[in-house]
Amino acid sequence: MTLLFCSASDNAEDWRREIAQRLPGVEMRVWPDCGDVADITVAVVWKPPAGMLASLPNLGLIVSLGAGVEPLLQDPTLPDVPLVRMVADGLTADMAGYVVLQVLRWHRQMEEYAALQAAERWQPLGHKPAGDVTVGILGLGELGVASARSLRSLDYRVVGWSRSPKTIDGVESFAGAEGLAAMLPQTDILVCLLPLTPDTHGLLNAALFAALPPGAVVVNAARGGHVVEADLLAALDSGRLRGASLDVFVEEPLPPGHPFWRHPGVRITPHVAGITHPSRCAQQVATAVTAFRAGQPLPNRVDRRRGY
Repeated sequence: MTLLFCSASDNAEDWRREIAQRLPGVEMRVWPDCGDVADITVAVVWKPPAGMLASLPNLGLIVSLGAGVEPLLQDPTLPDVPLVRMVADGLTADMAGYVVLQVLRWHRQMEEYAALQAAERWQPLGHKPAGDVTVGILGLGELGVASARSLRSLDYRVVGWSRSPKTIDGVESFAGAEGLAAMLPQTDILVCLLPLTPDTHGLLNAALFAALPPGAVVVNAARGGHVVEADLLAALDSGRLRGASLDVFVEEPLPPGHPFWRHPGVRITPHVAGITHPSRCAQQVATAVTAFRAGQPLPNRVDRRRGY
């Protein structure tokens, strides 16, 4: 069995070592050194070049190295073979940690304290108790639930929105258009962890920002396509929003000269909220490949109609 690895964002040799420990006897090739493409039956990828997967005539399984698969689904030549996505404990913990970090950053006014330090000023600013701060989470899948539980452990009031109602201890659940309209006005910090689908594309727009309380904060760790960038900038410039923490963008890397880089209300990280570490995530690749070889149900298989 031959596996093709393709990711410009990952160290292929780290993955080769971890995969070899879990799948002895499986040959791993690294794109573009594919050798005879007819040998390849499994592709492990993140943002492969358009058309690359279609060039593998015997491909039977695609494993995404990320939780999101929309870059793959946007390729019109994507082969009609099973596609699985990464859902790893380490990835989930990373994401929950990022969400907590950003919520604390805005709630506890860390930027203001950094400015006071630079000015050598000792000035306590005060802050509301966590229980008086409502964090709204868009998307209550595995990442959203983990983030909600982490925030609840710090006593934040957490509400969440999803396609259908969820039952999570200590979290008020909203669903559908009416639920979103009810949740937004009570949300001080809004966190987006949704999959990117035609229904969620551009969801973070002027109308949504206007429904939030004045001075709210937006955190997007999902996909750049959720944000209408011009609307976000306008909401920040008008003071409607106090700030935004952004880990993902419509164009990545974020190009030089983009207004987000120097906007005083924007905090940027380079798509690192949840990292797929080989030592933690190679087992998911091995589990998927083992199930595929045995003809068993595939874990975390993507429903292409839903987009996740």
